[in-house]
Amino acid sequence: MGLARKLTLMTWRFGRPADEAPHIAPSATKQKFDAAARLRRMMPFLDWLPMVNRTTFRADLFAGMTNAAIVLPQGIAFAAIAGLPPQYGLYTAMVTPVIAALFGSSWHLVSGPTTAISVVIFATLSEQFVPGSPEFIAAVLSITFLAGFFQFCLGLVNLGQLVSLVSHSVMVGFTAGAAILIFLSQLPGFIGKSLPRPDDLYAFGKELLHALPDLNLYVLAVSLTTLFVAVIIKKIKPLWPNYLIALVVGSALAYGVDAQSHGVAFVQAIESGVPPFAVPELSFEVVRTLSQGAFALALIGLLEAVSIARAMSLQSHQSLNSNQEIIGQGLSNMGGSFFSAYMGSGSFTRSSLNMEAGARTPLAAILAAGFLLLILLVVSPLIAYIPIPAMAGLIMLVAWKLIDIKEIRHILTTSGSETAIFLITFGVVLLVNLEFAIYAGVIVSLALFLRQTMQPGLPVNVPNAKLEGRPFMSPIHWRLPECPQSLFIRVQGPMYFGAVEYLEREFRRLEEKRPGQKHMGLLVDGSVGIDLAGAEWLIEESRNRKELGGGLYIVGRYPPLRRQMDQFHVIRQIGKENVFRRKREMLETMVPKLDRSICATCTARVFLECRNMPDNTAGAPDLADSEGR
Repeated sequence: MGLARKLTLMTWRFGRPADEAPHIAPSATKQKFDAAARLRRMMPFLDWLPMVNRTTFRADLFAGMTNAAIVLPQGIAFAAIAGLPPQYGLYTAMVTPVIAALFGSSWHLVSGPTTAISVVIFATLSEQFVPGSPEFIAAVLSITFLAGFFQFCLGLVNLGQLVSLVSHSVMVGFTAGAAILIFLSQLPGFIGKSLPRPDDLYAFGKELLHALPDLNLYVLAVSLTTLFVAVIIKKIKPLWPNYLIALVVGSALAYGVDAQSHGVAFVQAIESGVPPFAVPELSFEVVRTLSQGAFALALIGLLEAVSIARAMSLQSHQSLNSNQEIIGQGLSNMGGSFFSAYMGSGSFTRSSLNMEAGARTPLAAILAAGFLLLILLVVSPLIAYIPIPAMAGLIMLVAWKLIDIKEIRHILTTSGSETAIFLITFGVVLLVNLEFAIYAGVIVSLALFLRQTMQPGLPVNVPNAKLEGRPFMSPIHWRLPECPQSLFIRVQGPMYFGAVEYLEREFRRLEEKRPGQKHMGLLVDGSVGIDLAGAEWLIEESRNRKELGGGLYIVGRYPPLRRQMDQFHVIRQIGKENVFRRKREMLETMVPKLDRSICATCTARVFLECRNMPDNTAGAPDLADSEGR
């Protein structure tokens, strides 16, 4: 900075009038503020780090220890679902939550391996690669990076709100179907028999019936004991780590009866507890092959993470930035893929436990990852003593808890459209494949949503002279007389290309049903939008009314609608004199154009303007007088 500029700033700071140097200091202050705002948006941890003190650190420390204890068996189980060695689930539970906590928006969401993501990864890659093989692991890391990249891009372009367009019933149906597949996929380990994949339910059921008469009692003893202990502990001590306790009991039973010598298989040993560095393969062929599955994974991960984060924010009263959360999820998966972590998302179990344990800031998730690393360094040699039947029992319990019976019953008994979305998604999961199921559910939910917008409400209204201001109300509900020459329609929905066919059909139906009502007033609500197709329909409808001997009169008081009509030349085509801001102005223009001969014999007398018209009804009751006009 030059000497003159420094002196100017010093003089201004020490009391010179503000108008003598406003062009220097405000500009510098504004630039400094903008830079700080951009930095905080890019690094949201700068918002919560100053909140950390001795009290919050103590609460986060306890929550982190609790979370680390529960994720140990979960990480191993989820890795087994994904077709990966057990350490990869633990790597995901260590790396993913740290990055997501630093760059996400939620203070209580804990990311990591999840059931839905794990089963989709297995379903997507198991047909091309042998699960657990080096090729399979390499493909998992590549698809994780691609899914994270898709998520990151969606967050950068502020598409976080698009997640809200996906019906909740899609995730309920997807999760329920995936839970059944997970449950069935663990039956071979649970009973100790080789069975085909549950994708073909008929072949799976046939082989299962053949295997039931010849079961290994040692395998059943370990699996059933583990399952029973997990259920009982959860019932009598809900806050205890029931999965971990059940896993210890099942492993102790297997060791006590020398189960390995009786045909019981054990989990593969973990070579290292520290996540190794690995560069995902991103060749053109790999990207082309895995992109479709990666996008499905990205969408599922976002639906999980954002929905859980919103649920947590409602309880904690925290303001949530969905776009920043999506960016955080994308960075966590992109970064995690370089440290042997497969794709993760928000974990409902760990996030709920995190909040129940008293976590105050995202530091709890980071501490949980640190504690998990310490635990793993100590107990990693003991992983090889975990029997596969015990793991199978825990995974089957996890799968069962994924089926939300209460929510499914609520969907089936309240909404036909949501029921259709749920059943289609659920059926596609079981009968086609998981990857396509999420697309099918999204397409159906959007189609039903668009169908509603394609049929806007068109209620008939008339002025109600019994109330001050003559509000337009339903003639059927309020038993109000209608003018035999004019019809008033309130448009409740967008006038766009998707609705034009419906609008044309309904207006022709009204025209046939009410041939004498040649003058039409359109009362357009403020939320209604219009596009080029809707504008052309309005212009054509105006011409049609003129050919019938009447006219089209539009009441649109809201400036955005009027600007749209002006943009598409509606006002110029139908005449500025036929577009109004208020209903009163419309009536003042319309009523004088009515056929006086019909008005003379009309007994309805709907409008106040009817008082000045001749009455040739020959003693017919004047409804206007009877209604106080």
